[in-house]
Amino acid sequence: MRQLYTLIFYLALPAVLLRLYWRGFKASEYRQRWRERLGLYSRPSAQNVVWFHCVSVGEAEAAFPLIRLMQAEHPNRRFLVTVTTPTGSARVRDVLGGQVEHVYLPYDLPLVVQRFLNHFRPKMAVFMEKEVWPNLFAACAEQNIPLFVINARLSERSAQAYQKIPALIKPALRCIDKIAVQTEADRVRFIEIGADAERVAVLGNIKFDLSMEDSVVAAGRALKRQFAERFVWILASTHKDEEAQLLPVFAGLKQRIPRLLLMIAPRHPERFQSVKKLCLDQGLAVVMRSENPSVSAATDVYIADSMGELKMLYAAADAAFVGGSLVPVGGHNVLEPALIGVPVLFGPQMFNFAEIAERILAEQAAVQCATPEAIGAAVLQIHADTDFRDKLTAKAKAFVLRNQGATRRIADVLSASL
Repeated sequence: MRQLYTLIFYLALPAVLLRLYWRGFKASEYRQRWRERLGLYSRPSAQNVVWFHCVSVGEAEAAFPLIRLMQAEHPNRRFLVTVTTPTGSARVRDVLGGQVEHVYLPYDLPLVVQRFLNHFRPKMAVFMEKEVWPNLFAACAEQNIPLFVINARLSERSAQAYQKIPALIKPALRCIDKIAVQTEADRVRFIEIGADAERVAVLGNIKFDLSMEDSVVAAGRALKRQFAERFVWILASTHKDEEAQLLPVFAGLKQRIPRLLLMIAPRHPERFQSVKKLCLDQGLAVVMRSENPSVSAATDVYIADSMGELKMLYAAADAAFVGGSLVPVGGHNVLEPALIGVPVLFGPQMFNFAEIAERILAEQAAVQCATPEAIGAAVLQIHADTDFRDKLTAKAKAFVLRNQGATRRIADVLSASL
């Protein structure tokens, strides 16, 4: 089965590269460093590295505390971090800079994988969440490179999809030394799709182990003061069609909250201009963060066309809708605004964060809304009811702090292998 998978991948490679080039018209970074995806490097690098793979921004943010902890406890080791997206790459460079080697993950083709492994010679491979790459995993096993999948989660839908290709998935899972899952439900699903039960352990979710620097919160409060203490509603990590659903809600809320300011932080930078156009087409007064604007009483929308600043932006807000949850994306991390102390709202599509969503709702520490209109009603209640707002934020922060510790547990497992 892996041979067939490889053949199909080789045949599809021209189309994959063409798509990469095409995406470069909207985000030029996709055209840059494409050779890294083929395992081709222009300069030598450190070898015998401890290798972490994070798909994009969310996984990288979750992994940073673990990587820093491992660096502190293994100061003589060199570290490599790979990602698959330009936004993830930019975040790794911003946060870790020259402290780590950094390239894109190579395509899962035997010759490409072999070039990558020969170049970096990793002593350990650590994959975030549920990435499964049959050729890459097989190559790690053949070269006796300890392989870990950490902070792993597996939704019912993903498990069903994997069960349709057991001849491809089961051999890949057998290459993994340890799968550190978030919950018991995740453990059961991994075993159901073919993982060895003795290699799957519930170690918790490292996304609870957030770091919240005082300087970031202070910067957010300073930005809030620039808004002349207006009531700020942030739409964070939004995807296509979410702004279109919520802008009419904002227009209605302005009738009830005249000093309301809408802040939008789209998930992907290639959408910054399209979101601006959408707002302008609805007659809204828009400013862009990149233009270092002053926000006047006439400003309706502040678009945060920047990356890596979401924590700071949350600290400038009075209510936060976390995107990817009004469309079938599966939601995004609600723990950052919870820890910062801004009331958290999200929509019905939270299947990628189902366990966290269920638990935070059980604590009455966030509000899930089935429709855009329900989101507007929740914003109105947060604005009008100080007691409700304070209880919501206090419970949310306590929920995050009470569930921390997975980073330490996972670090101990990795260190034992090193």
